[in-house]
Amino acid sequence: MKILNRRILVLLIVLGAVGLDQVIKLYIATHFALGESHEITSWFWLCYIENNGMAFGIEWFSKLALTLFRLLAVGLLGWYVDTLVRKPEVPSGYIATIAFIIAGALGNIVDCVFYGKLFGYAGWFYGRVVDMFYFPLIHNSAGEVIFFRPVFNFADSCITCAVGVIILFYSRYLR
Repeated sequence: MKILNRRILVLLIVLGAVGLDQVIKLYIATHFALGESHEITSWFWLCYIENNGMAFGIEWFSKLALTLFRLLAVGLLGWYVDTLVRKPEVPSGYIATIAFIIAGALGNIVDCVFYGKLFGYAGWFYGRVVDMFYFPLIHNSAGEVIFFRPVFNFADSCITCAVGVIILFYSRYLR
């Protein structure tokens, strides 16, 4: 695959995944009340929550520091993927996984940078990430969910699935 085609592949993945992520998030944020849940099936729910920190709501740094770190990480990943597209020996599948990681990070960055201002609860760079997918797969005898509790979004899925594919199929390219 030529360099231009590989760059187009990266661009299409990033734009498509970020676009889909934002459409889903904006729909949830404008059609659900915060905390509202809808059972789609017994094992899949749509829930509207906002995450102020990192994965699972962890808050290790200030919101601004976290957003700036994410921007730096996306910049470094962009540089990395640009070096990869120039190497014909690197499979396009590996390049695509890096593009999905970039897309996932960008999708959550959009929330942090713009949503506070857009929805009127905070300034630029202080928005919260919209999460909505909930899969309560295993319950105990009292009916409490014991697996899988996190609520996440499409951007999170892009990152998680891409990392999984890299671990399973492309780990040799991480050296």
